[in-house]
Amino acid sequence: MRAIIYCRVSTEKVSQDTSLKRQKEELQEFAQDNQFNVIKTIEERHSGFDVERDGIIEALSLFKEKQADVLLIQDDTRLGRGHSKIALIHELRKMNIKVFTIQDQGGIFLSDADLMVLEILSAVEEFQRKITKYKISRGMERAIKNGFEPIKNLSNQHLGGREKKELPVEEIINLRRKNLTFYEIAATLRGLGYDVSKATVHRRYKEYCDELEEQ
Repeated sequence: MRAIIYCRVSTEKVSQDTSLKRQKEELQEFAQDNQFNVIKTIEERHSGFDVERDGIIEALSLFKEKQADVLLIQDDTRLGRGHSKIALIHELRKMNIKVFTIQDQGGIFLSDADLMVLEILSAVEEFQRKITKYKISRGMERAIKNGFEPIKNLSNQHLGGREKKELPVEEIINLRRKNLTFYEIAATLRGLGYDVSKATVHRRYKEYCDELEEQ
């Protein structure tokens, strides 16, 4: 399995150099013993209470790009502390990324309290997705009742070319303003019956932004 090694200390003090070096060496040995293919080693000096760390964001980006499957850390506090740790574990679980620690000699140990919070986070996100889908569906129903005809929005019909997919562009803009990713917006629209990809959603959003700049 492809792995990312993540080492962290909380300050810029020179005395922390030894800790970083030890973490790196122990994790490299741990990876070798478990036959992990390390594609990246990230060292970071930043408070664990802060989620916005360049190193951990780089790791998350690599996971999103499917470049690795496992995160290797010395112990759970290296990932983060308090709410930061839970938030990061939640993101990693959504991407099906496994977290291994030297402390646990395998998968990261989560307390009953941690698991309960993670379940609550998942339930809240699912509820928010359902609410968003419901709002889009209701908005489309109202638009159609008020005379909106999707077929009229298809372009290039007179040219015999490929038809432009009909999408609720206003809702794409609204969802984007709520910080949903293009992937999440596409998934939401597919749940409402629109056969659309992330690339198409991104293109429509960009077209909308380009039109605003021209005005």
